[in-house]
Amino acid sequence: MSGNHLSQGIEQALASGEHAHAHRLVKHHHLADIADRLMEMPDGAIRNFLHLAPESHVGELLDYFDTAHQARLLTGMDRPTLVRVFRAMDTDDQADLLQRLEPTEREHVLPALAQVERDALLHLASYPEGSVGAVMTSDYVTVRPSLTAREAIEQIRVQAPDKETIYQVFVLDEARRLAGTVSLRELIVSPASTTVGELMRRDVVHAQADAPQKVAAELIARYDLIALPVVDTDQRLVGIVTYDDAMDVHAEETTDLFHKAGGGVGHVGERMRDASIALLYRKRITWLVLLVFANVFSGAGIAAFEDTIAAHVALVFFLPLLIDSGGNAGSQSATLMVRALATGEARLGDWGRMLGREFGVAALLGVTMALAVSTLGLLRGGPEIALVVALSMMIIVVVGSTIGLSVPFLLSRFGRDPATASAPLITSVADITGVVIYFAIATAILPGVVG
Repeated sequence: MSGNHLSQGIEQALASGEHAHAHRLVKHHHLADIADRLMEMPDGAIRNFLHLAPESHVGELLDYFDTAHQARLLTGMDRPTLVRVFRAMDTDDQADLLQRLEPTEREHVLPALAQVERDALLHLASYPEGSVGAVMTSDYVTVRPSLTAREAIEQIRVQAPDKETIYQVFVLDEARRLAGTVSLRELIVSPASTTVGELMRRDVVHAQADAPQKVAAELIARYDLIALPVVDTDQRLVGIVTYDDAMDVHAEETTDLFHKAGGGVGHVGERMRDASIALLYRKRITWLVLLVFANVFSGAGIAAFEDTIAAHVALVFFLPLLIDSGGNAGSQSATLMVRALATGEARLGDWGRMLGREFGVAALLGVTMALAVSTLGLLRGGPEIALVVALSMMIIVVVGSTIGLSVPFLLSRFGRDPATASAPLITSVADITGVVIYFAIATAILPGVVG
């Protein structure tokens, strides 16, 4: 069924108000496709469809909406529907949503949960945003090391209906400390009398609950894990981060990185097509205004060399070319360094070694670009202009690349996000230094100019 036909099917289900119609749509179409069609509809229509959809699929369907949209949908629901929809969600999604609900909605939801559910949910919601604890779930399977493979499988069968993943089983000691991990496959293929303690891996890759969330995504990607156990300071298991949640974290971190690199915007917080004009304005205006005043220095640099420009007007032709080259080289270098720092490929201690390598690369780039532009300098202004332009190009590219590499390291050194070294910032700094370098060289070399 095409997208248009699916939309028509949803509209027909809403018009009929029949559960059977919505159940058929959920049975024959992927929930991601249904969610895409629902996002194009008013919130009231989405709420009605959630009411008609099978309860076993409501949580998964809502998972395709961002948290802000989820909170908006649940706000205003009557209490029975609110509780029904909320309980259909995974615990980690519940915790994220709980932090966004209004106090009145929380009062509707929490009393409807069992005390054990409520305590676990409030515990998950207590972790700060951006930490591993904030993205973990408590839906995991545990066994004791003394159980046999047969006994462990029976225990897993009992726990499985309420758990998000059962393929990786976590082994806990009497104090709930993480003792090891064993896969469901190992339990199935091993002799029934073999104990879990004999099968489990004791050297378990894990993360601390208060660590940054990107640590979990990096560990899952590096060790190709289905789920990453999360422990507290006493090594007690408090949750797990699944690979799909890690993918969401990676997507969020990547989106935030791109937004910052594009001008310090940061994460918008919702789908771009749904973002309001006011939100986009607030996210973008600060950096743009700051960079306007920063670019005043470029104008001041040009004004300081008015005599040089007046004596050799041909220099003006090459100004945009040279300045853009420095900014482009700096942006390239900054992009590489921001990613390297974000992924852990580079650390603060690597700055000196990487600076030396970048200087060599930038020098080669500068020489190549200088040779290319010198021909144009000969045609437009003669040998002396060609020399000024070529020499300026080489130095400007080296300086721009050095700035682009160094600013992310400098920001990291002072505890700031290296992604804040956005392309506009690097370009503005490179522009100012490029203007001064270009006209200083011109003043020193060209005849008829008083330095």
